[in-house]
Amino acid sequence: MTSEPDIEAVAADLRRQLARRLERDGWIRSPEWRAAVEAVPRHVFLPRFYRESDAPGVTAWEPVTPETVGQEEWLRLVYTDETWMTQFDGRDIDWSDPKPISNAAPTSSSTLPGLVVRMLEDLDVHEGMNVLEIGTGTGYSTALMCHRLGAEGVTSIETDEGVARRARDALATSGRSPHLLVGDGRVGHPDGAPYDRLIATCGFRNIPPAWLEQVVPGGVILTTLRGWMRSLGLVKLIVTGDSASGWFSEDDPSFMIARQQDAPESLGMIPGPDDGTTRQATYGPGVLTRSGPGFMAQLAAPDARFFSMPVDAGPVSTYVLDAVTGSFAVLAPTDGGWQVRQGGPRRLWDAVESAVAIWEKYGSPSTAAFGVTVSRDAQAVWLGNPSGPQWPLPS
Repeated sequence: MTSEPDIEAVAADLRRQLARRLERDGWIRSPEWRAAVEAVPRHVFLPRFYRESDAPGVTAWEPVTPETVGQEEWLRLVYTDETWMTQFDGRDIDWSDPKPISNAAPTSSSTLPGLVVRMLEDLDVHEGMNVLEIGTGTGYSTALMCHRLGAEGVTSIETDEGVARRARDALATSGRSPHLLVGDGRVGHPDGAPYDRLIATCGFRNIPPAWLEQVVPGGVILTTLRGWMRSLGLVKLIVTGDSASGWFSEDDPSFMIARQQDAPESLGMIPGPDDGTTRQATYGPGVLTRSGPGFMAQLAAPDARFFSMPVDAGPVSTYVLDAVTGSFAVLAPTDGGWQVRQGGPRRLWDAVESAVAIWEKYGSPSTAAFGVTVSRDAQAVWLGNPSGPQWPLPS
């Protein structure tokens, strides 16, 4: 068993190794953020966590604590560039006797340091700035910002009281005391405004109007936009008075969706076998799961979700259901491809196919070809430039 002083020495060495890896991989691009990674003890923010089990079958997670895997292995895992789960289904974990977990949805985590630092680099902060963070989580990213800017320049909001309490304790243990709040991140914190930068570490279906009001003109909003089917990606917006615009990043980092914008429990009504009208489909359900077409499908059907199941012991069909409008599309295999049956106020598959066709017409570009324009009255994702093809974000 490693002694307490040895733990700190080992952790400090592991932090230096992590910083070197993140710099080598291109995530750390400045000495200030490297110094922050080397200084902030991630193990204080991750005393216990869950990792995904490699056992076959249903997705399951196993607890990782100094007691279950040994202190050396626990520390080694803490300082790897991995995301570790810290909460499921919005419920606190009984760490007095932790058990493997399955059939549960992760609701809080410590995001992989590479992504955290990459976002902080993209935030482009400078000394003296005032930053608002949406989603405190374990408090690790909050601590990195405190090291870089000083605790007085950092305000962080967490929606879950238990998660917020543990983050507050960890930050205090690490000697950092930012402004910490429990509440709905969509409303921001007007009493601490104006902010030079706003960073969200959970996904949102749209940009909350309050953020526009609380970030200074010329300031930056960095957040992940996502829907109920998939993430759209990381977007960096520059605020210009009562509006903001910017571009998606090249890759597609995904965060858990903000709890206030989570999908309704019910997927919607499953249509009867004779409901709707039928036609031959141009695209099959595979477009929903491939990266580029899936991005377009999420834009085209922002309130939809999908699943697949066999119908009357026959072939597997894919159901696309819109719980907001009651619209549906059912895709069934045929000898020559796919047949789609649609009904409701929106022709969901018509919208998906139109969006995918536009994407292909423009050369099947990456997400970096897409931008976002946000005002108090309207929000839209566009392709190429604000005058190009566009799709509204859900209100």
